[in-house]
Amino acid sequence: MRTDRSAAGFGLALALVSAATFGTSGTFARALIDAGWTAGAAVAARVGIAAVILAIPAAIALRGRWRAFGRSLPQVGLFGLLAVGGAQLGFFNAVRFLPVGVALLVEYSGIVLVVLWMWARHGDRPRRLTVAGATAAAIGLILVLDVASGGGLSPVGIIWGLVAAVGLATYYVLSARVDPELPSVALACGGMAIGAVVLLLLGVVGLLPLHATYGNVSFGGHEMSWLLPIAGLSLIAAVISYVSGIGAARLLGAPLSSFVGLTEVLFAVLFAWLVLGEFPTLTQAIGGAFIIAGIALVRVDQLKAAPKPPRAEAPPAHLPEPSLATRGQGA
Repeated sequence: MRTDRSAAGFGLALALVSAATFGTSGTFARALIDAGWTAGAAVAARVGIAAVILAIPAAIALRGRWRAFGRSLPQVGLFGLLAVGGAQLGFFNAVRFLPVGVALLVEYSGIVLVVLWMWARHGDRPRRLTVAGATAAAIGLILVLDVASGGGLSPVGIIWGLVAAVGLATYYVLSARVDPELPSVALACGGMAIGAVVLLLLGVVGLLPLHATYGNVSFGGHEMSWLLPIAGLSLIAAVISYVSGIGAARLLGAPLSSFVGLTEVLFAVLFAWLVLGEFPTLTQAIGGAFIIAGIALVRVDQLKAAPKPPRAEAPPAHLPEPSLATRGQGA
């Protein structure tokens, strides 16, 4: 029992690390997009460089487990297409037409898709506390993102945001359901490599605009090389975030890890405050409290539903101790 709690605690820590590092992606990407990069180019560079960095650790982790990688190749491919390429491309394009907050809200509607998928596919009907947690988290997101002041919404931006939502839901479901013998670093590396190849192929045939600039960019009020935000996108917002997020989903399951992932919005607000000088409002602080409360409710619900180990039954007290003459005889 103590081991299960330790694993759950470690999973929560990994999920928070993943959310925090994912929360930096908007800040890094904004510097590149403002400098003339297209969303497709930013995503391709992010996941391509991350795949190269993870190649050696993934190969080491796969020693003696290449059969597991072969069995999981369809899931790895789907992970690369939807969870990596689809989610990131959808979000970065949504930001072109929508405020960042609204784009995040649409993307994180993917957690509802996770609950619905687990219900429809596996019969995991959400219980009352999970529904309450989802409601509290949704209210918190609305408050944090301040949707009421967003103005008119672009239908094109909404569509791109829904593409990101499907990719996000795929990320959590596949991370939790993939072959347990497949190392997390191998799933992350394989998925990002496939995502990068597909994005580059789409760019070569002209279906996806790929344009990049190589001058200085503005980041945090300072002029610096474009290599800094690229390094941040690849190392912090891709390598660390995906590996830790996959590990968290395996330890916590898709529903809880997806709800903890909501804290990415809080971290994104924090980084925007530190780097861009955008101070969070009182409404956003209240929204953050709602999100944390929602995560807590989902966690309590899972703990209540966890099966308890059977207790060993003690022999009836009235049975006499076997004598020396009867020990060793069959019943």
